[in-house]
Amino acid sequence: MGLLGMFGRKRHERAGFALYTAAVRAARDPYYYTALAVPDTMDGRFDMIGLYTFLLIDRLHREAETGKALAQAVFDAMFLDMDHTLRELGIGDITVGRKNKAMWEALNGRRQAYEDAVAAGDADALAEALGRNVWRGTPPEGASSRLATLMLEQHRNLEAQGMADLLAGRVDFVAAPAVAA
Repeated sequence: MGLLGMFGRKRHERAGFALYTAAVRAARDPYYYTALAVPDTMDGRFDMIGLYTFLLIDRLHREAETGKALAQAVFDAMFLDMDHTLRELGIGDITVGRKNKAMWEALNGRRQAYEDAVAAGDADALAEALGRNVWRGTPPEGASSRLATLMLEQHRNLEAQGMADLLAGRVDFVAAPAVAA
């Protein structure tokens, strides 16, 4: 990578981290883990964070080189966070690399499973893919359909957000429905 490529990547680090942090915050909404019964486990949380990160990166990839550089910064922020989390759990250096690779492969597989359905606005296909991934094939009745509807709404919402805000690290996700206390 040349000096200009390194400069472009550094320029987007702060915004990428801010966007990723917003995706994590949205993915941790209690609605998903209570009303939709997304497993409140490391895998379940990874799936939800991966889903929000996918939507954000998907949005950014439609914005020429600047969007692609910012998408890479979001991706990098996610995997720095995953690396840090694994180390906090006491996982050693050698195993962290293997686990990060497995998470990258899982995220890429999910991207492939979701991409066409999201682009086509196909809630049924997205619900099927979400059921396989988020609930490992056994979603509660109607949960994958409700999640698919929400994620397609998130997708439309992200499409309407300006690149200037995204470059500044500002993103607004649609709030999940309120959970009764």
